[in-house]
Amino acid sequence: MDLKRLLPVLLFLQFGFFFFVSFSSANLVFQVHHKFAGRERQLSAYKAHDVNRHRRFLSAVEIPLGGNGVPVEAGLYYTKIGLGTPPNDYYVQVDTGSDTLWVNCQGCTKCPTKSDLGVKLSLFEPDKSSTATRVSCADDFCISTFSRMIDGCKKEFPCQYSITYGDGSVTSGFYIRDNVQLDQVTGNLQTGTLNGSIVFGCGSEQSGQLGTSSEALDGIIGFGQANSSMFSQLADAGKVKRVFSHCLDSVKGGGIFAIGQVVSPKVATTPLIPNQPHYNVGLKDVEVGNEILDLPSDIFDTGDRKGTIIDSGTTLAYVPSAVFEPMMAKNMHKYM
Repeated sequence: MDLKRLLPVLLFLQFGFFFFVSFSSANLVFQVHHKFAGRERQLSAYKAHDVNRHRRFLSAVEIPLGGNGVPVEAGLYYTKIGLGTPPNDYYVQVDTGSDTLWVNCQGCTKCPTKSDLGVKLSLFEPDKSSTATRVSCADDFCISTFSRMIDGCKKEFPCQYSITYGDGSVTSGFYIRDNVQLDQVTGNLQTGTLNGSIVFGCGSEQSGQLGTSSEALDGIIGFGQANSSMFSQLADAGKVKRVFSHCLDSVKGGGIFAIGQVVSPKVATTPLIPNQPHYNVGLKDVEVGNEILDLPSDIFDTGDRKGTIIDSGTTLAYVPSAVFEPMMAKNMHKYM
């Protein structure tokens, strides 16, 4: 599948670049780690990763989820969060291109048990958390997520989810309401812990690539715009501001992901295009060697399967052939 046909422009967040999102205080800070840090890979390996990822953008989902020839420092980013009471640590991918937070749970079928990333995988055990409750299909959260009451729902039935990806991978389970613990920066740059009650997915079965152990993590934390995301739930509860930013360091393979207003350092911002399912920005021009390329005037317009998306979960940057070809021609011209 040609990614250039899927998304006209998809931008990966590079070193020294702040992504700042504001919808409207205490700040929450995540230390993020680079999934492929320090490991050389062929360009084809990264493209294969992105092909599978963007099949997910285009596949049927039962609930809404809302160059360098050898890129040594590229790939997904992950962080550690606490879930349950008492809290246990879980490593999750940080993904601005999806909405749902889910982790693998006790009794999961075909969930990975080890990871080549050097992190210890853990299964969430609802029965061992004193604050965990299963979300009923009659719960307001479930009704809002599906935009209706599930057919045949009874109060004692759980709110279940199932996501089928285009590469054949499937994640399914049920929703849990429990506490999440996150690092918080308070006055005088002191650190503390924020506790909040949220609804998240408890994975009971994984298949396909989600069941492999080569680069497995405990789950995914989506920072999309849907009301079901952890970010939106904490904001609705008054725990955080509807603002987040991240600075990804490709040199050390990590970075910082912050929820709340950034006071220092000073950051540059660009407006988001409203009413879009992803974080779309208005890309205007492409400049090569201090010269702006002569491109079709509508090449970066936002619309059906068009537009420029900022996505922390995609490895490479993709542009349509109408941009790629003149850009490469201009680059190669100086060597001729």
